[in-house]
Amino acid sequence: MQVLQSTDFSYLDPSRGFDGGVNALYRLLYRQLVTKAPNDAKDPNAMVPDLAESLGKVSADGLTWTYKLKAGIKFDTGAPITSKDVKFGISRGWDPEIGIGAPYLKQLIDAPKGYQGPYRSGELRTIETPDDRTIVFHLKAPYPEFDAALSMPSGTPFPVGTGGGTSFIKDVVASGPYDLEKLTPGSLIQLKRNPHWDAKGDKVRKAYPDAWRFTIGVEGATIDERLIAGQGTDINVISGSVQTATLARLQTPQLKARTVKAPSTCLTYMGLNTTKKPLDDVKVRQAVNYAVDKSSVLNASGGTQLATVSNSLLPPSVSGHVDYDPYPSADNAGDVAKAKQLLTEAGHPNGFTMTLDIRAKDIDQRQGEAIQQALKRVGIEVKLNVIDASTYYETIGTPSQQHDAAITGWCPDWASSASTFLPPLFDGRHITAKGNQNLSQLDDNAVNAEIDRITALTDLAAANKAWGELDKKIMALAPFVPLNVANRIYLPGANVAGVIAPSGDVDYGIIGLKDPAKG
Repeated sequence: MQVLQSTDFSYLDPSRGFDGGVNALYRLLYRQLVTKAPNDAKDPNAMVPDLAESLGKVSADGLTWTYKLKAGIKFDTGAPITSKDVKFGISRGWDPEIGIGAPYLKQLIDAPKGYQGPYRSGELRTIETPDDRTIVFHLKAPYPEFDAALSMPSGTPFPVGTGGGTSFIKDVVASGPYDLEKLTPGSLIQLKRNPHWDAKGDKVRKAYPDAWRFTIGVEGATIDERLIAGQGTDINVISGSVQTATLARLQTPQLKARTVKAPSTCLTYMGLNTTKKPLDDVKVRQAVNYAVDKSSVLNASGGTQLATVSNSLLPPSVSGHVDYDPYPSADNAGDVAKAKQLLTEAGHPNGFTMTLDIRAKDIDQRQGEAIQQALKRVGIEVKLNVIDASTYYETIGTPSQQHDAAITGWCPDWASSASTFLPPLFDGRHITAKGNQNLSQLDDNAVNAEIDRITALTDLAAANKAWGELDKKIMALAPFVPLNVANRIYLPGANVAGVIAPSGDVDYGIIGLKDPAKG
């Protein structure tokens, strides 16, 4: 299987990486106790056992979760995967340098104060391993969706004692169906079969291809040209969503038959840094929300085929979504008069200057320019700070390197609930020096308390309703400007099968070739 992409993956280490692109790669290399069902499942959002025999068994007080590992599971070295390896892999998430990825487990598990992972602090005693196949987690508070939290990349097991420092930057210890064969950073990743992976013990990954080749650093327009032409080995190619300029060319019967349109659960937004003046004033942030021309940003994003304007935080495909517009304007073009009024009330009648961080990608730069032009109408001068795409998320996730605002996106880690949407983005108690997800750095006591209340609800329907109401309360504080919800348009090669994306993202675990002899 061939994959073409413009941007390099963030990290091979699943304790460090936490973005949609690299999560797809992790599906091939790593396993967890629990994982998301495959995209072709009846309920692709469901959580299913992976390394564990079943979903977790929870105590009556909701504080203890117990799992039993399957027999016969192994690393690529041939060594058995034990409960101690699962515990060790998870405890790496507390390391301040390494654990910059998915934050959920270190927020939920009752680790001692000051614990900094196994390399610095030793064993994490609030994860027990009474035998090689049993693991017991002790939580700070009840969390009904702990199974889902364990499905994150940070739940990946590693042999005890491995992975210190930067050793997993260029190498891996695989537990999934593939292992790393070759790595040229920024250029090439090749995967080979993991001979110690047993298909009988993995009901999630079909692992059809014998090998994977990821070619990195190819321009988006070049990728689309190769996919349209479909010559030679390119019939076996998959890639990300096509470029905006390519859409008009996908109208022939042959290309239409190959095209896959997938509405996503992902919100594109502009985060406003509430620690920076004058954005520390809620009226200024509200003015920015009124001033942005979302229709123009939508056009810059590829138009209605590639995205839909969003006015709330939760996308329609995420449970808990409420359809409302806190900062309305005609045709989503912005309300200049209302924005100017709020700026005047805040003491900035002539506007101000701010710096907007954006990725070095065409679509991001077009979005940044649309915002720049819209805010200029109310006297706000926007300076665009372009950051290399491979380091962008790490940079904006480091508060000391953040500027006034950043355009980025967020996809929930499971769409059956808003619990992985609002808490990571707005819980002020989890602002970190590195790997920070709360880009607005909002730390509001009422918001934090409501997150705790909703998270503890065992009635998930009631919880989802409450998440929708919290969406409204947060948007009144205006820490974000919701821009749009993305659609993905894929054009897999003519010999590629299994490109199914019910929530926008493809599942590499079920993709294969129609005819292995071709290409």
